[in-house]
Formats: sequence, C-alpha cells, structure tokens
Amino acid sequence: MSRLFRSTHSMWTLGAMVALLVVVVLAIHAAETDESEPAETDILDALEQETLAEEADEATAVEVAAPEVTSVEAGRALSAPCTACHGTDGNTLTPEYSNLAGQGEKYLYQQLKHIQSGKREIVLMAGQLTSMDDQDLRNLAAYYASLPGIIGQSKEEELELGESIYRGGIPDKKVAACTACHAPNGNGNMLAGFPRLSGQPVEYTIAQLKAYREEERTTDEDFNNMMRDIAAKLTDTEIEAVANYMTGLYWLRESTSQSD
Repeated sequence: MSRLFRSTHSMWTLGAMVALLVVVVLAIHAAETDESEPAETDILDALEQETLAEEADEATAVEVAAPEVTSVEAGRALSAPCTACHGTDGNTLTPEYSNLAGQGEKYLYQQLKHIQSGKREIVLMAGQLTSMDDQDLRNLAAYYASLPGIIGQSKEEELELGESIYRGGIPDKKVAACTACHAPNGNGNMLAGFPRLSGQPVEYTIAQLKAYREEERTTDEDFNNMMRDIAAKLTDTEIEAVANYMTGLYWLRESTSQSD
C-alpha cells in the first residue's frame, strides 16, 4: 500500500511539473507574440515614413531642378516702351535712370514685381507693367540680363574715400564692405539677387542710397533691411563717394593695368 502510494504520488508530481512546464511555455509564447506584433507595426510605420520622406525629397528635387522657362525674344518685344528712359540697348542716356543691360535676371524680376505691385513707387513707371503677367516680367528680365552692360568712368574727386568704403566698409560705423554682396568687381551676385553696380549712373545710385536712408525705398525686406541699415549710417559725402567709385570699377582696373 505504501509502495502504491509512493508510485501514485510520484506520477502526480511528474504530471504537475509537466502541466506547469506547459503553462510556462504557453506564457512565453504569448508574451513573444504580444511583443512581435508591435515590433512588426513599428517596422511597417518606419518603412512608411521613410517612403513618404523619399517621395517628399523627390518632389522637392524636381521643384528645385525645374528652372523657369523664359524667352529673350518675347522680352525684347515687350521692351519697346522701356527704351525712352533706359535706352535702346538697355543703357540709359539720362543719368537719373538706371542701366538695365547686364543686370542680374533675378534682381530685375524682383524689382519689376515690386514696381508692378506698388511696393517700389516710381512715378514714371506707373501703369507700365499693369497689363503684364508674371511670365511677361520674367521674359523682360531675361532680355535685359542678356544684353552687355557698360562700364562707367569715375571722377577723381573723393575716389580714395569711395574705394575705402566699397572695399573695406566703415568699421567705426559698423558699415560692411560693399564687396560682400556686390563682388570686388561690382558685378553683384546673380544667384542671390544682389544687383550689378558697375556702370550704373552716379546720380541714379546716389538717389537710391538716399531713398534707402530715408525709408522711401523698402525693397530690401527679403535681406533683413540690409540696405536701409547701411544707408542710414552714411553721410551725403560718403554716399556720393562710393557711388562715384562703383560706376567705374572695371574702368579703373583696366586703366591701372594699362598704366603699368
């Protein structure tokens, strides 16, 4: 009897252990299943986010890579009314007006937009651009940018002061050198939209710097009011000196090389 009891007890114990083992195995499997499901979900979410990011990058790349299509010939046809002030070749005969030939296309387009919207008020330009759409403005800018610009001739008066301001700024007034944006040769930065200053009539440049100084021209908002900040620190003499120097930048270089 005792022997039978011990045998039955041993079998019961073994069965209990097996049952416990089964429970443990099932519990582990359930836990792994619960953990794997969110893991798979996380992977799918990550793949989806990566796909969306790649599609966004591709869309951006296409947008950046697609340049605006312009027509120089169409711009030429639109330029007829402009010749009265800006010359038949884009170079004015009247020093109060600007030379458009050789000017940066991006800068020209921006200014045409400002004039059309009234942000930059030019009395003689009133109504000139009203009938033009955005493509017309782009074509007109492309046409004038394609023309060869001229080189002015600086006067000897205040030439040294003008050169000092243009190339070195005025540190005491925290005025930066003009070369930082308009290049050492005055050709500007076409991609950034900084204008070409070389060859511009002195009277025109003086008028624009004073307009910035007096807050009459505010088309530098895209550049943190940079021109107004600089012009506000310049005296009439300094403005006249740097305007005189800029018009003849190329001429001065050629003159120096010839004298050597």
